[in-house]
Amino acid sequence: MDLIGYADRLSVAPGERIRFMVSARVPSYEAHLVRLARATPGPDGLLGTVVETPLSGTYNGREQPIHAGSYVLVDDQPLLHALGSFTVQAWIYPTLPRRAAAQGLITRWAQDGAGFGLVVDADGTLALHLGGPGGMASVRAGIPLRTKQWYAVAASYDAATGRVRLYQELVVRRPLDDARVTAEGSVTGRHAGGSAQLLIGANRYVAGPGHPYATGCFNGKIDRPRLFGRALNEGEIAALMAGAEPAEIGGRALLAAWDFAHDMSSARVHDTSLTRLHGRAVNTPMRAVTGYNWTGEVVVPAMAPEQYGALYFHEDDLEDAGWEADVALTVPEGLQSGVYAARLTAGDAREYIPFYVRPARGTAAAPIAFLAPTMTYLAYANERTHANPGVDFSAIKASDVKLEPADEYLIAHPELGLSVYDYHPDQTGICYSSWRRPVLNMRPGMRNFVNDALRHFGADLYLVEWLERQGVAYDVLTDHDLHAEGRPLLDRYRVVLTGSHPEYWTTPMLDALEGYLDTGGRLMYLGGNGFYWVTGVDPERGHICEVRRGIAGSRSWQSAPGELYLSTTGELGGLWRYRGRAPQRVVGVGFASQGWGGATGYRRLPDSFDPRAAFIFAGIGAEEIIGDFGLVMGGAAGDEIDRADAGLGTPPQALVLATSTGHSDFYQFVQEDQLMTLPGQGGTQNPKVRADLVYFETPEGGAVFSVGSINWIGSLLYNDGDNNVSRLTGNVLRRFMERP
Repeated sequence: MDLIGYADRLSVAPGERIRFMVSARVPSYEAHLVRLARATPGPDGLLGTVVETPLSGTYNGREQPIHAGSYVLVDDQPLLHALGSFTVQAWIYPTLPRRAAAQGLITRWAQDGAGFGLVVDADGTLALHLGGPGGMASVRAGIPLRTKQWYAVAASYDAATGRVRLYQELVVRRPLDDARVTAEGSVTGRHAGGSAQLLIGANRYVAGPGHPYATGCFNGKIDRPRLFGRALNEGEIAALMAGAEPAEIGGRALLAAWDFAHDMSSARVHDTSLTRLHGRAVNTPMRAVTGYNWTGEVVVPAMAPEQYGALYFHEDDLEDAGWEADVALTVPEGLQSGVYAARLTAGDAREYIPFYVRPARGTAAAPIAFLAPTMTYLAYANERTHANPGVDFSAIKASDVKLEPADEYLIAHPELGLSVYDYHPDQTGICYSSWRRPVLNMRPGMRNFVNDALRHFGADLYLVEWLERQGVAYDVLTDHDLHAEGRPLLDRYRVVLTGSHPEYWTTPMLDALEGYLDTGGRLMYLGGNGFYWVTGVDPERGHICEVRRGIAGSRSWQSAPGELYLSTTGELGGLWRYRGRAPQRVVGVGFASQGWGGATGYRRLPDSFDPRAAFIFAGIGAEEIIGDFGLVMGGAAGDEIDRADAGLGTPPQALVLATSTGHSDFYQFVQEDQLMTLPGQGGTQNPKVRADLVYFETPEGGAVFSVGSINWIGSLLYNDGDNNVSRLTGNVLRRFMERP
């Protein structure tokens, strides 16, 4: 792709500044601010209406690389400049010991090549590399490390004698020849001092030019790394491996003892020694993960932090691409709230970098708010489940997977980072996602490989276009705004509309919505599979979200034993229903099925003729099928669908107005509602595979209207908007806008 970029923020108010980071393989490009008020391109093939601002202009192009891989960085410290003899020790859990290059465990290399590195060599063998005036020397353990086994490892170097000792020992002793390996060697003319950064989980640090990064990133866990300023003897190292406190063993020679369990919700890495060689985690290695000494008796990190002393590193972790800004804009005062993008063009190359303009902070400019599901967009950012090992869509998708150019680009460029639906190279699930990188599937007009149509961000523009055609005034807010500001943000609005797939919700978001509904707020839930996953946001780095998949629910991966709790918030992850907050309790419906083999409409049920619902069906016939058409999969009830269920919390006053019928067996009943694997769970066999249309009142004159389907929004503009989905949605919106 010749043009690619991202913004430094997702939501911005008039008077605030937003910057755009761009990598261009063209000499120059044009940039314009555009308002995205349509879902489909105009006659010129472009999306958006140009808004004249100082952003418009020609910019010089330059390529900006991305360097993925997580590690801990300890900045250069004068204390280490005279380092001669030393010992490093840690526990490691390698998941991909054999890679194309050495993977660093604990390393410190000066620019002149002097220094040391305890590494896993390319062939999977533990090694200590030493550099100095005479070049590089190495001592290797000689026996490759086993995959996904905890080891105690250590290396010592005596500068006076040149003697090196290397140790690797399986934590769980087994009758294996390689359960304990010791290697010795002798080197001359090497030194570990000088000016240099210390790395944990990577081999070499590249300080510039451009954004600094590390190479040789480790795949696996590292627990309790230590550094001593002398060569410990064999007995001292054995004591450390047996769990002795490093200060008791090393005394004044202890230079660092890093505790990864401390301050798990941040990027800070705490050194418990007196020297305080604190570091910071770069590119979000996974925190709140089990260490070498986890017993399984406690699964809550806060209750036994000493058993969660590890960080889980991966070569493809990415928090921040680190690009420099080439384009910037101070949002003009009075600019209408809405969905916008920086549109970049150079010949046939086009890039859209979307963002949202909210009303001025502390105000509302309209009675309606569209709450853009940005947590969902972030969770799915750069998703490529179609390429994950073992994934087969043939059972739930009627057509072959068709990829867009952006999908192909992501396969070729894994350094852009993936979604929380995807896997690291060692086949563990990805739990963090960040905005600070190009998110190629959050682009207007991009077709999704699952439904062969617009989905998520692109599909939600159908709602924006429908609101524009209805001529109603609306503001646009984001999930991230709601997470940060809570209920006061919603209280300014008479009606709140969701997007098509508000799946990921944080505790502050859910608390705010429930408080809003309990005090007279009106919600139109215009999607499916919403309010489903417990989501965390890093308290200091709001561009990062976190998801733990738990051990139940419809999921693309499963959390490892003991790793169900979010590092960012400390709360239990997984499905909200297992926290006692099933979607049915909030919006009357919850996830029932998913499938991509056509879509259907809704048949009216007796509750639709209740006088309480008369306003909803004004102008709609008693036998009329609602939404047996649409711009996405041919129907309003499809993709992921929700049903009412009193047992899961659908309020007793709720009216189940209509239900979908005729789903194919490409639609399968959700796992979390089955206690055992049984046949007959497809759409033609299980009556619970359905989408329900639900309405109910809440205290103080509030109300909820839920459609139970991702595809509903995709039917609003069918037949140029002249259809019963549009009519029914408009009926509800107009009534909800009326004062009590």
